[in-house]
Amino acid sequence: MPATMTRRTVLALSAVATAGVLLRPHIARAASPFEQPPLPYGEDALAPQISSRTVGLHYGKHHKAYFDKLNKLVPGTPYADMELQEAVVASKKDGEDKIFNQAGQAWNHVFYWEQFKGGPTKPAGAFAQALERDFGGDKGLYDAFAKEGDTVFGTGWVWLVADGGKLAVKGYQDAGNPLPDGLTPLVGIDLWEHAYYLDYENRKAEHVAAVLSERINWQAAGERMGS
Repeated sequence: MPATMTRRTVLALSAVATAGVLLRPHIARAASPFEQPPLPYGEDALAPQISSRTVGLHYGKHHKAYFDKLNKLVPGTPYADMELQEAVVASKKDGEDKIFNQAGQAWNHVFYWEQFKGGPTKPAGAFAQALERDFGGDKGLYDAFAKEGDTVFGTGWVWLVADGGKLAVKGYQDAGNPLPDGLTPLVGIDLWEHAYYLDYENRKAEHVAAVLSERINWQAAGERMGS
């Protein structure tokens, strides 16, 4: 385990701070554990697209487990004093896969639950114009998610990101997310089976389309882009 962060890690953290996505000022956390934020609504708030049973298991079991396992791995390491998003980037750049897998999934799911708060809403303003420019509108965006989702073999995530003033859809395996790449995540869809199988069985594409069209707070996504 590295005693100090590498120069490459420091640069990566600077890039993430510049993106300004769900980032907070760095506060040394001493020995206190990473804490799973409360679910920002009731377990039945996302039904029927995501059932209360799925939310209960997904948040209460799977998401909680990532925090629990992360808190067993980080004591005595530099990551213990970082904010969660900083630990994600640093562990990825340092090749600390065990820590990255837990930190990445913990952060991914915090983002995942937050993106539904206040939804569904429609894209507006400069964000809506950017979606039209880069995807040809809603259908093109949904098709891009479906196509990218097919490229993620097994478990993973598909993210809408802001990349150098343009929007793109990118798939990542397992706990992957855009933060270590210096990209700004706007929307993230969980492709792990625990996210959809109780409600959609093997119809993953149907789940993705339903979540995108019926649950996302697109106005909040636009605010993340800076529109």
